[in-house]
Amino acid sequence: MTLRAEPIAARRLLLEPLRTGHAEPMAAVLADPALYTRIGGAPPTRADLRRRYTAMLAGPPDPNEAWLNWIITAPEPAGTVQATVRTAPDAAAPGHDHPSAALAWVVGTPWQGRGLASEAARAMADWPARNGVRCLTAAIAPGHLPSERVARSCGMAPTAEHQQGERIWRRRAPGAHPCR
Repeated sequence: MTLRAEPIAARRLLLEPLRTGHAEPMAAVLADPALYTRIGGAPPTRADLRRRYTAMLAGPPDPNEAWLNWIITAPEPAGTVQATVRTAPDAAAPGHDHPSAALAWVVGTPWQGRGLASEAARAMADWPARNGVRCLTAAIAPGHLPSERVARSCGMAPTAEHQQGERIWRRRAPGAHPCR
């Protein structure tokens, strides 16, 4: 898979492709323990993020997958958005692939409630769609209303599917194959 994150400008923010140098400012953005009440874990250190970002930038071991990661800058770092793009072959049409993207987002506590997550997620969701991805999904903890609003702003709707206790939300391009 040849997709690579590139800068994406939105009205109030810029999505910058992830760099290891983002570890220091992002450690401060992600420092509030309240961010982890639904997703688990604890605030990462700069060293944790540097290791994580280095691994993310190395890319996935699966050649049918691409990891696209951006820092939300508004104008200072405020959060992250990511798309994990997977390509699956079409059994009915050999030689045709069906890319799909699993989206995720997190905005630091001081920047929440301003619509930045929705604006950033929409900008990110539109990018893979412009690059041939026909199905977008997000896994959201049931009842997490802010993330549900973000998913709706991206044109996603809840499904009956669950993955690791989270509800799957989906947006499929008109005429696109059923996606998983």
